Amino acid sequence: MKLTKKEFDKIERGQIFASGVLPNSPTGLFMTDTGGNFDLRKTHLRWIAKKGYGYDWAIFCHWDGFTELEVASIGDKVTSKQNIQKCVPCDDDVLNLYRY
Repeated sequence: MKLTKKEFDKIERGQIFASGVLPNSPTGLFMTDTGGNFDLRKTHLRWIAKKGYGYDWAIFCHWDGFTELEVASIGDKVTSKQNIQKCVPCDDDVLNLYRY
């Protein structure tokens, strides 16, 4: 199900409204190459979607060992439309509110 503008408008400002864990791979949420070093701590990324205090929103990610609040505070912003849609499938109206 895609997040619609009507549903997005109901989300409280500043709230984390979605989260998850995806593999750090081209078929998952591929944000960084581990350089061929296999490290179990770096095989998955935790992501959070947070509504801004205006009417925008963004997704941040970090290694799976971090909490949602830590990811929101120090995570890397997801900027690829493909990765955004993998985390939070949304319609064009909501995607247009994304803060790149």
